[in-house]
Amino acid sequence: MPCNHKFQSYLNLERIDFEPETLIVGTFNPAWPESNTAEWFYGRVADEYFWDVLPKLYGGPSLIAATPTSWKQFCHDNKIAITDLISTIDDASAENRQHQRMLGGFSDDALEYNFDGFEFVNIVQLLQRHPTIKNVYLTRGITEAFWRHLWNPVAHYCNRNNIRERKLLTPTAGAAYHHETHNHDNPTDIIPLLGDYILRRWQGDWHF
Repeated sequence: MPCNHKFQSYLNLERIDFEPETLIVGTFNPAWPESNTAEWFYGRVADEYFWDVLPKLYGGPSLIAATPTSWKQFCHDNKIAITDLISTIDDASAENRQHQRMLGGFSDDALEYNFDGFEFVNIVQLLQRHPTIKNVYLTRGITEAFWRHLWNPVAHYCNRNNIRERKLLTPTAGAAYHHETHNHDNPTDIIPLLGDYILRRWQGDWHF
């Protein structure tokens, strides 16, 4: 069967009870395999720094050890909505061990290079439906053609409608290369922890 997003019912922002001012967009969170322990967006906290970095941007403590209830309350209090680019991978099969392995690695490259049938979230439509959103952040770069194709219409819409759009450093262990490069190139500005390095980078792109 196809692999749906684990939190598909949240993707179109129909479950929020506030008017968001900031939209954070990721890629995909698979409903299977069972190794996906996330309880909400960015919830695989063993290798994700999102709930460490985002609250600190707002002057609060890390929420990396908190619960989805706390994460949702934080978003409500700060008028932040979260979604992803991909809703479903139609040509994935839970009976296919290779698909299980690829999706269980949570790699964006695995999505891009191993599957062809996708259902996407219409980010532009979300922005049209929620004109209060004035800041849009994608939590990855778009150097690859697959992701540029998805994101360029969003960037163009934002530019035409005075919406701030930025691409953030990934809040995952995948940022380790950038962290190591920074420390190597800046011996007088060593940042010991990866989470603190991601925070520094996000502070440079955030809207305040």
